[in-house]
Amino acid sequence: MTLPVEALRKAGLRAGNELLVEGIGPGKLVLSRTDDPVEKLAGMFTGMYPKGYLKKLRREWRA
Repeated sequence: MTLPVEALRKAGLRAGNELLVEGIGPGKLVLSRTDDPVEKLAGMFTGMYPKGYLKKLRREWRA
């Protein structure tokens, strides 16, 4: 299915997004973006460790 670029932009969608398609009546569909668990969790630990801590720890592992 090909969707107009302007419609995608207005909906905050881009090529490659996975969509849930629901038929709601004759000639009518509702498209909804599916949740991406990786995208949802990305960055959830930002700020958990002090700046430079993980780099220091990785250096210790490599030593």
